[in-house]
Amino acid sequence: MSEKTLESEHKLSFEEFKKEILEDYKIAVISRECSLLGRREVLTGKAKFGIFGDGKEVPQLAMAKAFKNGDWRSGYYRDQTFMMAIGELKPEQFFAGLYAHTDINAEPYSAGRQMGGHFTTHTLNEDGSWKNQMQQKNISADISPTAGQMPRLLGLAQASKIYREIPELKDRKTFSNNGNEIAWGTIGNASTSEGHFFETINAAGVLQVPMVISVWDDEYGISVHAKHQTTKESISEILKGFQRTNDDNGYEIFVVNGWDYSKLIDVYNEASTIARKNHVPVLIHVKELTQPQGHSTSGSHERYKSAERLEWENAHDCIAKMKEWIIEVFENEEELIAIEKDAKREVNTAKRAAWSAYLKSIIKAQKEVVYLLTNLAEKSANKPFILKLKNDLEAIKDPLKKDVLSTARKCLVYVRDENCNEKNLLINWVKNFSKEQHYNYSAHLYSENENAATTFKEIKPIYEKDVEIVDARIVLRDNFEALLSEHKDLLIFGEDAGKIGDVNQGLEGLQQKFGKLRVADVGIREASIIGQGIGLAMRGLRPIAEIQYLDYVLYAIQILSDDLATLRYRTFGKQKAPLIVRTRGHRLEGIWHSGSHMGALIHLLRGVYILTPRNMTKAAGFYNTLLKSDEPALIVENLNGYRLKEQLPSNLGKFTTPIGVVETVKEGSDITVVSYGSTLKLVEEASKELLKVEIDVEIIDAQTLLPFDINHDTVKSIEKTNRLVIIDEDVPGGASAYLLDQIVNKQNAYQYLDSKPLTITSKNHRPAYSTDGDYFSKPSIEDIFEGIYGIMNEANPLKYKKLY
Repeated sequence: MSEKTLESEHKLSFEEFKKEILEDYKIAVISRECSLLGRREVLTGKAKFGIFGDGKEVPQLAMAKAFKNGDWRSGYYRDQTFMMAIGELKPEQFFAGLYAHTDINAEPYSAGRQMGGHFTTHTLNEDGSWKNQMQQKNISADISPTAGQMPRLLGLAQASKIYREIPELKDRKTFSNNGNEIAWGTIGNASTSEGHFFETINAAGVLQVPMVISVWDDEYGISVHAKHQTTKESISEILKGFQRTNDDNGYEIFVVNGWDYSKLIDVYNEASTIARKNHVPVLIHVKELTQPQGHSTSGSHERYKSAERLEWENAHDCIAKMKEWIIEVFENEEELIAIEKDAKREVNTAKRAAWSAYLKSIIKAQKEVVYLLTNLAEKSANKPFILKLKNDLEAIKDPLKKDVLSTARKCLVYVRDENCNEKNLLINWVKNFSKEQHYNYSAHLYSENENAATTFKEIKPIYEKDVEIVDARIVLRDNFEALLSEHKDLLIFGEDAGKIGDVNQGLEGLQQKFGKLRVADVGIREASIIGQGIGLAMRGLRPIAEIQYLDYVLYAIQILSDDLATLRYRTFGKQKAPLIVRTRGHRLEGIWHSGSHMGALIHLLRGVYILTPRNMTKAAGFYNTLLKSDEPALIVENLNGYRLKEQLPSNLGKFTTPIGVVETVKEGSDITVVSYGSTLKLVEEASKELLKVEIDVEIIDAQTLLPFDINHDTVKSIEKTNRLVIIDEDVPGGASAYLLDQIVNKQNAYQYLDSKPLTITSKNHRPAYSTDGDYFSKPSIEDIFEGIYGIMNEANPLKYKKLY
């Protein structure tokens, strides 16, 4: 495209046109200088690690020009130039991220919790409510796992389709303007080899959503050339089958060189128009890019690139090529040289300012501890040791918080037998500083706002005098119907969730009533199902993403763990995705359909509530609770409970099951038994048999595993019974070990125990197939009976004789 075409399209005068080009060049040069100086900061030890966007500057300028308010980006850690071009990254913030500054005002992307290059914008107000997404450019919080940004991108794009096509949502003006927003994705060419990429590409083609994906192609994935990464060494070549035609839906695909500034602007404008107006996904393969500093600060690209390749990269560096183009058009190199000099000064000034701001509070803490230790040493018998620690701390020119706090804590060991006011002052300092850093590094894993899920009290189901007894699935189905009627932004989707109303008929007939967009079937693609849910939730909708069985959650565990569970935490509470994941598990037979790997989920999904209702009424109550809140959760329904009989409440959609609260299902005096989910029925059966031999158990339903028993009611039971048994379908050391730690250590129940606590679990292996396989793999009624009886035999062998 000629400069005249560019000028006319943008309706600019020649001087305005020139000014815009030079401003773009300045942004590119500033970004490059940040990358160069950032690498130096890592190599000198001021920063821990660096991964930069050098070599990708020019195409990101073009992308930024097409990016509008209300749009979303789901990208990866090379997009610093794009962030600068849309006004969301200043050089000082770049360096604050490199230094891991924990002040959210200095480092607004994660408050130092993520390494540099991981960006976000704030979509929440201080009280946790939504900002107006249409008045800002929206960046979904980056994650490091390669291609991990792709599933979320699908949901961000689908939200535009939902807002455009569901009439009841037309008034949601703070989230959408008739669905005209684009979700922009960026990914490196090597990462397109990941399954998440292909799964998302296919799903977006099926759904036909406004998504523009840029593939930054520099021919390498760290040290591995594209010939080892991609068939035909070209992602656009192998995706040609996705190209849309007059007769078939698909993708619009563009291929463009990453150093061709004017052509890039053409391509991005056209891609934006196609996606925004027609809701068509677009792939832009940006080729012939370079990576001047290699993959990261961990290595040098000279080790794996040939001399010829390095020479080619120097000649085709996108900024150098842009400079050539500008000189050719404007014939004025002096202005560019002046811009380059100004950029160096600006970046150097920003670096110094960021480092000074980062050190300011740490230096203050260092001086405080030096002062406290100086005074303490004068009162202590261990003065020489304390002064040694004080002097060592004082000598550190650029201290870390760790250096300061570690020194203070070590000194307390020396004065453990002493008593003076100076010691108390040091203790108070350690406590206050530790509390402050706990907030800096640990706050916002879950919501800390008024509508946190754990704040909602129980509202019990109401039953009429002539209550109807129904299959338990009917309770769920009718409750979902009530929720869909009340919450116009509620969407439910998953494999078989639509037309047949899910495999257990918990959604029977709801697609016919609420339409194919609100109750939807999707393909067999668990990772992108979760990604859909995350993206939709980030754009103000309330999705319930169904994974058909708990075993299949493993397909999506990376997205659940790395993206959903960390979102609120990694943005310091500035973004949220209140996604509800619905699944079912427990007691189905066989290695692949047993669905009891709760321990793995508990440890991988901190940041997501894990709820394990024992029946469908309890499950329905959880859905009702969660829709009052704005937090993500995984609900595991009982696979063998859908055809069991339950009473149908009259206050459907209104009653709530509290989160983090256990329930005493049966009171007893001899022993406390804790379980959850479908295993609870076995415990109840065993308790009847135990009563026949005069053992009265108290049964506690955990109900929620994350969090578990926030009121510490379990320890109150153990204080009465003095004995504890935990029964679980997971492997030994799985969820039972977690519950044991929560009860014995966190709730301090150890002090009330008269017998060693017992865990009754499945075997170490996956359950075998068939009824007998289940019986010999998982806890049975007899296992539970004999385990509890054995504890009572040890306590009173005369009354409870050995069974064998």
